[in-house]
Amino acid sequence: MPARISPWAIYDVFTVKDGEQIFLAAVSDAQWLSFCDALGLADLKADARYASNNERVQLRPELLATLRERLATRSAAELSRLMEAAGLPFAPIMKPEELLDDPHLLATGGLADIQLTDGERAGRTVKTTLFPFTLDGERPGVRLNPPRRGEHTREVLGGVGFAPAEIDALIESCAVA
Repeated sequence: MPARISPWAIYDVFTVKDGEQIFLAAVSDAQWLSFCDALGLADLKADARYASNNERVQLRPELLATLRERLATRSAAELSRLMEAAGLPFAPIMKPEELLDDPHLLATGGLADIQLTDGERAGRTVKTTLFPFTLDGERPGVRLNPPRRGEHTREVLGGVGFAPAEIDALIESCAVA
Protein backbone atom coordinates (compact mmCIF):
# COMPACT_ATOMS: atom_id res chain seq x y z
CA MET A 1 0.00 0.00 0.00
CA PRO A 2 1.28 3.47 -0.67
CA ALA A 3 2.25 5.69 2.23
CA ARG A 4 -0.18 8.49 2.86
CA ILE A 5 -0.93 11.18 5.35
CA SER A 6 -3.45 10.28 8.03
CA PRO A 7 -6.83 11.96 7.54
CA TRP A 8 -6.86 12.80 11.26
CA ALA A 9 -4.16 14.36 13.36
CA ILE A 10 -5.18 12.71 16.63
CA TYR A 11 -5.92 9.05 16.01
CA ASP A 12 -3.16 7.09 17.67
CA VAL A 13 -1.92 4.96 20.56
CA PHE A 14 -0.09 6.76 23.35
CA THR A 15 2.22 5.21 25.92
CA VAL A 16 1.44 6.83 29.25
CA LYS A 17 2.30 6.48 32.94
CA ASP A 18 3.73 3.13 34.03
CA GLY A 19 4.04 1.98 30.41
CA GLU A 20 0.29 1.67 29.92
CA GLN A 21 -1.10 2.33 26.47
CA ILE A 22 -4.29 4.04 25.37
CA PHE A 23 -5.81 4.86 22.00
CA LEU A 24 -7.04 8.47 21.75
CA ALA A 25 -8.83 10.24 18.92
CA ALA A 26 -10.04 13.71 18.01
CA VAL A 27 -11.10 13.53 14.37
CA SER A 28 -13.04 16.76 13.90
CA ASP A 29 -12.50 20.39 14.76
CA ALA A 30 -15.22 20.17 17.43
CA GLN A 31 -13.56 17.07 18.95
CA TRP A 32 -10.20 18.85 18.92
CA LEU A 33 -11.65 21.67 21.02
CA SER A 34 -13.24 19.18 23.43
CA PHE A 35 -9.99 17.17 23.55
CA CYS A 36 -7.99 20.26 24.50
CA ASP A 37 -10.57 21.29 27.13
CA ALA A 38 -10.78 17.80 28.63
CA LEU A 39 -7.01 17.38 28.88
CA GLY A 40 -6.17 20.93 29.95
CA LEU A 41 -4.37 21.84 26.73
CA ALA A 42 -5.51 25.47 26.49
CA ASP A 43 -2.27 26.55 24.83
CA LEU A 44 -2.68 24.00 22.02
CA LYS A 45 -6.32 24.95 21.62
CA ALA A 46 -5.32 28.60 21.23
CA ASP A 47 -2.44 27.85 18.85
CA ALA A 48 -3.53 29.07 15.38
CA ARG A 49 -1.31 26.44 13.74
CA TYR A 50 -3.75 23.78 14.99
CA ALA A 51 -6.99 25.62 14.17
CA SER A 52 -8.30 23.10 11.62
CA ASN A 53 -7.97 19.36 11.12
CA ASN A 54 -6.08 19.89 7.87
CA GLU A 55 -3.55 22.10 9.63
CA ARG A 56 -3.20 19.60 12.49
CA VAL A 57 -2.68 16.78 9.97
CA GLN A 58 0.12 18.73 8.27
CA LEU A 59 1.79 19.19 11.67
CA ARG A 60 0.89 15.72 12.95
CA PRO A 61 4.42 14.50 13.79
CA GLU A 62 5.15 17.62 15.82
CA LEU A 63 1.72 17.62 17.48
CA LEU A 64 1.90 13.93 18.40
CA ALA A 65 5.37 14.41 19.89
CA THR A 66 4.04 17.26 22.05
CA LEU A 67 1.04 15.20 23.15
CA ARG A 68 3.17 12.12 23.89
CA GLU A 69 5.40 14.21 26.13
CA ARG A 70 2.49 15.84 27.98
CA LEU A 71 0.44 12.68 28.40
CA ALA A 72 3.34 10.49 29.56
CA THR A 73 2.79 11.39 33.22
CA ARG A 74 -0.94 10.59 33.21
CA SER A 75 -2.45 7.16 33.72
CA ALA A 76 -4.64 5.38 31.20
CA ALA A 77 -7.40 5.31 33.84
CA GLU A 78 -7.27 9.08 34.30
CA LEU A 79 -7.27 9.72 30.55
CA SER A 80 -10.14 7.25 30.11
CA ARG A 81 -12.23 9.13 32.69
CA LEU A 82 -11.52 12.47 31.02
CA MET A 83 -12.21 11.22 27.50
CA GLU A 84 -15.39 9.42 28.61
CA ALA A 85 -16.69 12.55 30.37
CA ALA A 86 -16.02 14.60 27.22
CA GLY A 87 -17.67 12.03 24.94
CA LEU A 88 -14.47 11.50 22.96
CA PRO A 89 -13.19 8.27 21.37
CA PHE A 90 -10.67 6.32 23.41
CA ALA A 91 -9.73 2.75 24.27
CA PRO A 92 -7.24 1.58 26.87
CA ILE A 93 -4.97 -1.10 25.43
CA MET A 94 -5.40 -4.01 27.79
CA LYS A 95 -3.88 -7.41 28.40
CA PRO A 96 -6.31 -10.29 27.87
CA GLU A 97 -6.61 -11.02 31.60
CA GLU A 98 -7.52 -7.37 32.26
CA LEU A 99 -10.57 -7.65 30.00
CA LEU A 100 -12.40 -9.68 32.64
CA ASP A 101 -12.95 -6.50 34.68
CA ASP A 102 -13.53 -4.13 31.75
CA PRO A 103 -16.62 -2.00 32.46
CA HIS A 104 -17.60 -1.81 28.79
CA LEU A 105 -17.44 -5.57 28.29
CA LEU A 106 -19.38 -6.12 31.50
CA ALA A 107 -22.04 -3.54 30.56
CA THR A 108 -22.55 -4.88 27.03
CA GLY A 109 -22.58 -8.59 27.83
CA GLY A 110 -19.22 -9.08 26.16
CA LEU A 111 -18.15 -11.88 28.51
CA ALA A 112 -19.50 -15.42 28.72
CA ASP A 113 -18.81 -18.57 30.67
CA ILE A 114 -17.06 -21.57 29.14
CA GLN A 115 -16.05 -24.85 30.72
CA LEU A 116 -12.44 -25.91 30.40
CA THR A 117 -12.24 -29.45 29.12
CA ASP A 118 -8.63 -30.37 29.74
CA GLY A 119 -5.46 -29.52 31.59
CA GLU A 120 -5.01 -28.76 35.27
CA ARG A 121 -8.14 -26.58 35.28
CA ALA A 122 -10.39 -29.11 33.50
CA GLY A 123 -14.00 -28.89 34.61
CA ARG A 124 -13.72 -25.29 35.83
CA THR A 125 -15.93 -22.58 34.47
CA VAL A 126 -14.09 -19.42 33.36
CA LYS A 127 -14.96 -16.22 31.54
CA THR A 128 -14.09 -15.57 27.91
CA THR A 129 -14.63 -12.59 25.65
CA LEU A 130 -17.25 -12.72 22.91
CA PHE A 131 -16.92 -11.31 19.41
CA PRO A 132 -17.48 -7.51 19.46
CA PHE A 133 -20.47 -7.40 17.10
CA THR A 134 -24.15 -8.25 17.01
CA LEU A 135 -26.22 -10.26 14.55
CA ASP A 136 -29.89 -9.33 14.33
CA GLY A 137 -29.45 -7.27 17.50
CA GLU A 138 -27.92 -10.13 19.52
CA ARG A 139 -24.31 -10.77 20.42
CA PRO A 140 -23.39 -14.32 19.39
CA GLY A 141 -22.70 -16.40 22.48
CA VAL A 142 -20.58 -19.43 23.10
CA ARG A 143 -21.56 -22.22 20.73
CA LEU A 144 -19.21 -24.89 22.07
CA ASN A 145 -16.75 -25.29 24.91
CA PRO A 146 -13.10 -25.71 23.90
CA PRO A 147 -12.49 -29.25 22.60
CA ARG A 148 -10.62 -31.85 24.59
CA ARG A 149 -7.11 -32.54 23.32
CA GLY A 150 -7.41 -34.64 20.19
CA GLU A 151 -11.22 -34.61 20.23
CA HIS A 152 -11.60 -33.74 16.55
CA THR A 153 -8.28 -34.98 15.14
CA ARG A 154 -9.73 -37.84 13.10
CA GLU A 155 -12.55 -35.81 11.54
CA VAL A 156 -10.32 -32.81 10.73
CA LEU A 157 -7.58 -34.91 9.13
CA GLY A 158 -10.15 -37.05 7.34
CA GLY A 159 -11.81 -33.88 6.06
CA VAL A 160 -8.58 -32.74 4.40
CA GLY A 161 -8.00 -36.08 2.68
CA PHE A 162 -6.01 -38.31 5.06
CA ALA A 163 -6.98 -41.98 4.97
CA PRO A 164 -7.84 -43.75 8.26
CA ALA A 165 -4.55 -45.70 8.19
CA GLU A 166 -2.57 -42.47 7.70
CA ILE A 167 -4.39 -40.84 10.62
CA ASP A 168 -3.66 -43.87 12.81
CA ALA A 169 0.04 -43.63 11.89
CA LEU A 170 0.16 -39.91 12.69
CA ILE A 171 -1.51 -40.44 16.07
CA GLU A 172 0.73 -43.43 16.88
CA SER A 173 3.89 -41.42 16.06
CA CYS A 174 2.62 -38.53 18.25
CA ALA A 175 2.77 -36.16 15.25
CA VAL A 176 -0.81 -35.17 16.13
CA ALA A 177 -2.93 -35.62 19.22
